[in-house]
Amino acid sequence: MSRIFNVINVQVRRDLALRRGIARLPVRTIFSTPRTHNDSDASTVLGKRWKDSADTVVIGGGCVGVSVAYHLAKGGMKDVVLLEKSELTAGSTWHAAGLTTYYHPGINLKKVHYNSIKLYETLEAETGQAVGFHQPGSIRIASTPVRVDELKYQMARTHWHPTPQYLITPERVQELFPLLNMDKVLAGLYNPGDGHIDPYSLTMALAAGARMYGAQIYNPAPVTGLTPTSDGQWDVQTPHGTIRAKRIVNATGFWAREVGNLLGFQHPTIPVHHQYVVTATVPEVKALKTELPVIRDLEGSYYLRQERDGLLFGPYERMEKMVLQDSWVRDGVPPGFGKELFESDLDRIMDHVEMAMEMVPVLKSADIINIVSGPITYTPDLLPMVGPHQGAHNYWTAIGFGYGVIHAGGIGKFLSDWIISGEPPYDLIECDPNRYGKWTDVPYMCIKARESYGYNNVVGYPKEERFAGRPTYRTSGVYDLLKDKASMGFHAGWEQPHWFYKSGDDAGYKPSFRRTNWFGPVGRECKLVLEKVGVIDLTPFAKFTVKGRDSQKLLDHLFANTMPKVGLTNISHMLTPTGRVYAEVTITQTAPGEFMLITGSGSELHDLRWMEKEVTEGGYEVDIKNVTDDFGVLGVAGPNARKVLQKITDEDLSDAGFKFLHCKNIKLAGIPTQAIRISYTGELGWELYIEQKDMAAVYQAIMAAGQDEGIDNFGSYAMNSLRLEKGFRGWGAEMNCDTNPLEAGLEYFIKLNKPADFIGKAALQEIKAKGLKRKLSYISLDTDDVDPEGNETIWLNGKVVGNTTSGAYSYSTQQSLAFAYLPVELCSVGQKVDVELLGRKYSAMVVQEPLVLTEPTRTRLQKKSKSKA
Repeated sequence: MSRIFNVINVQVRRDLALRRGIARLPVRTIFSTPRTHNDSDASTVLGKRWKDSADTVVIGGGCVGVSVAYHLAKGGMKDVVLLEKSELTAGSTWHAAGLTTYYHPGINLKKVHYNSIKLYETLEAETGQAVGFHQPGSIRIASTPVRVDELKYQMARTHWHPTPQYLITPERVQELFPLLNMDKVLAGLYNPGDGHIDPYSLTMALAAGARMYGAQIYNPAPVTGLTPTSDGQWDVQTPHGTIRAKRIVNATGFWAREVGNLLGFQHPTIPVHHQYVVTATVPEVKALKTELPVIRDLEGSYYLRQERDGLLFGPYERMEKMVLQDSWVRDGVPPGFGKELFESDLDRIMDHVEMAMEMVPVLKSADIINIVSGPITYTPDLLPMVGPHQGAHNYWTAIGFGYGVIHAGGIGKFLSDWIISGEPPYDLIECDPNRYGKWTDVPYMCIKARESYGYNNVVGYPKEERFAGRPTYRTSGVYDLLKDKASMGFHAGWEQPHWFYKSGDDAGYKPSFRRTNWFGPVGRECKLVLEKVGVIDLTPFAKFTVKGRDSQKLLDHLFANTMPKVGLTNISHMLTPTGRVYAEVTITQTAPGEFMLITGSGSELHDLRWMEKEVTEGGYEVDIKNVTDDFGVLGVAGPNARKVLQKITDEDLSDAGFKFLHCKNIKLAGIPTQAIRISYTGELGWELYIEQKDMAAVYQAIMAAGQDEGIDNFGSYAMNSLRLEKGFRGWGAEMNCDTNPLEAGLEYFIKLNKPADFIGKAALQEIKAKGLKRKLSYISLDTDDVDPEGNETIWLNGKVVGNTTSGAYSYSTQQSLAFAYLPVELCSVGQKVDVELLGRKYSAMVVQEPLVLTEPTRTRLQKKSKSKA
């Protein structure tokens, strides 16, 4: 290279946060001449009457916290108070690069980004406060063939959303960004409407709007204590007095752990050092007539945008080079830290600098005028923690934002809608604060945050696994027996086999957008379960016991199904007040008034919080215990499963002695264990609930007993294929807070005529009376080396008509299968549609479900056939 940057000035001005009045500049600047702070400009001062009560107290005056206050007040909440410890934007907001984008690889967060941008487009007109919003668009650059596949994969998941997004050619990329070196550019993902906004001005506009709608903002007003009251409210202590609040929202950025500590929580958030570089005027940039779009060089792992007549770019360095501010986790944030920065380190990001100069050659002769190195907050998986927190009634979080500017508007609305209406406006479970638990300790948090930062722009494959910090303490009793035989997946801290290796298999984690090394072995496992007998580790299931005087009354109110009798099991659903599916749970009444509840690993504390909230607000006398870590679970499935299990117990497991959806405690012959609970569900065969300490012995006994029957292991990939063949819906895919149970085909489990007034009952009756607009359909696809995963776009005659929810290859019927939501007029068997996969539209057809019968159904039909013969 001819030269590396000429660094003119790497000292960022301390008053970076005071950038104002720039909305009418042709391109936003964040490095204007310093202006003197004066209280008349400040968002608020404590020269007003102190409120001693509030509906909601929002703690934290960054862009996220102010957005929550703005939306709550705008939504009609009368008493909203925001407390900021120093001044608005202190923390991470004031020094942010301010990028805004419609794009997100996740399905639900696209809605958050979309709502943010739509708000920012109108906020200045609404509040009269300039926000400095520029929308030149953005381009994600693909410079390898696998990156082109990634862009195609994301396009297939975007067409059924309102997000404007296009796959564009290299020629179009160059037209939009003429300063690029096109040697490596193969394609681009273009989002018109993307751009950047001034974070300070955005926050001030949101604050102006919040006040306009009646919210009070106090600063400086640090929170010094949080005390729950006997009636479920909070006393919020500050140096100025105490506020009695119905609820509190922690939106304190990198102070989130310290506020959480006031309640006894160790929130898994940690500050990381993020740097970006700003150049002086670049003649080639100044000569342009239109603003350059933001580019994101995926292989180079950096973003770059125009800053006035220069350029701004920020890299995400590799995990071994990035820096965590872990001392703040140990010792707390230094007192008074708010609008300070870290010392910059250009050497740490030089690999990315060189890649940026190769992609944008004018950088080689550019002068650096500033390097910003400031703290941003990361969680272990990079996603924020948004929503009510389990374990503390009326405590909400909006923390852990690595991208707070683009999230602020949408999250503020999401959270305020939930608070006001009592239920989430749409599914956003990937941001549920309750996805973390005790297993998320400090060492795990640190290594995962390092991994997440360093992997910011790695290829986003389906079925992605990341291995730093694993395993946690959450390993089942058979983990040591299986770990060297299987490709493991990570589920809420647990390790669970995805698929098993055999001699000659291409082992290891080898992700792809197409069929990869696990495809053949998973087919072998499906054949095993359908023809012989297989064993699967299902320990990650979440498990609760519910007992007490009001146990049945509580569950009848929470669930839409009737409660099973003693010794029986059923599938039940918790619904939201508007009749959407909040959870799917398997319920067994183990003794009179005593119940065992089983739910998915990813919804453990999500579901527990919902139940605890109802107990508290309804005054039920019940005891709910989370026993997830106490019990391991083994599934034994296949036509020979009953025969194998009969060998290790004297209990009668015959068809007559142990029927479908029955459950009992049994003793195992020759195995020194406590009695284990066993249920016959049909869907997963037999489920054995075993104390963790006894799990390995029980597993080994089952495997020994099944040798003559051809017993072997199978994993969760095979289970997913088998459940799709049988037409079983999955929570989080076919059903969630975006769907009602009637359109999801769950009518069998919804008892609208049961006497109990369960949550969502009235709403469902209204939905049923009005009729459905869409329904879940079962479709088969003609594909080649790619299979549906879920969330792909469905087309008919060139128009988007729906989306898949989950999919897999059916080894029994030798075709791809998927569930999909379609308009009711397109749900008839035989209806043909197209499904978009990796840039192609594959022919698909609605078929009758299921394609493979469940074992109880097959057994019943076989008996019926024999009786006729």
